[in-house]
Amino acid sequence: GRAMIQNAMTIDVEDYFHVSVFDGIVPRSTWGDMESRVSRNTDRLLDIFDEYKVRSTFFILGWVAERYPQLVRTIAQRGHEIASHGYAHRLVYDQTPRTFREDVRRAKSVIEDAAGCVVGGYRAPSYSITPRSLWALDVLIQEGYWYDASLFPIRHDRYGIPVSPREPFYVEREAGALMEVPGSTVRVGPVNVPVAGGGYFRILPYQWTRWGIARLNPLEGRAAVFYLHPWEIDPDQPRLRAGWLGRFRHYRNLTETETRLKTLLTDFRFGTV
Repeated sequence: GRAMIQNAMTIDVEDYFHVSVFDGIVPRSTWGDMESRVSRNTDRLLDIFDEYKVRSTFFILGWVAERYPQLVRTIAQRGHEIASHGYAHRLVYDQTPRTFREDVRRAKSVIEDAAGCVVGGYRAPSYSITPRSLWALDVLIQEGYWYDASLFPIRHDRYGIPVSPREPFYVEREAGALMEVPGSTVRVGPVNVPVAGGGYFRILPYQWTRWGIARLNPLEGRAAVFYLHPWEIDPDQPRLRAGWLGRFRHYRNLTETETRLKTLLTDFRFGTV
């Protein structure tokens, strides 16, 4: 049963210094002065996906697309889906509707120009569409996005809507409707636990992810939505200052991620959203 279900492989294309934990440590005004590693890391992921014959959805940061349009074109030319991760990696709930609209409109424009195709999918930085920023869904609909992958049905200190459905669903808003594709969870008693990738994939043993997707696929008959960042396969990236929790979440097990990813691609089937 597991072999018959195709899961979604998604990549949030951002550089190591774009991560929200470094807000205030690396001001956006200095991003252009930082050593960039996003192209080489994304190229490595593309090679791995070619090796395992996997097509993925790449949620690309507009800032990256504007500076490295050839990278975006390469992703599209190698058969992957192109989607938006916003422009400046600002948390949605820290923006106003006006600034958010400007951000997602600019991102859509620069990514489409680079890729030569229409962008219809969006994922917020750090899953930051929460109960206090649901207005962002109206903006996405009005700006021409037709699906969103920003809701995570868990409890977390920075994001999450634990009462949100665990499977893809249509969201009806005043501006219209769009498909919501949430991060994957498994229900354990009264609690949703994340099995979707990212830090959970690096910090917890690989068996956790394998157990979660194996439970979703044959037992619940659902596809998993897995996510990763290019910097997560780069153990040689520069070390930046942050609090102990931020350092733990960002740097833990970077040396293990590429090997785990290859194991994951062997154990399960993956495609685009």
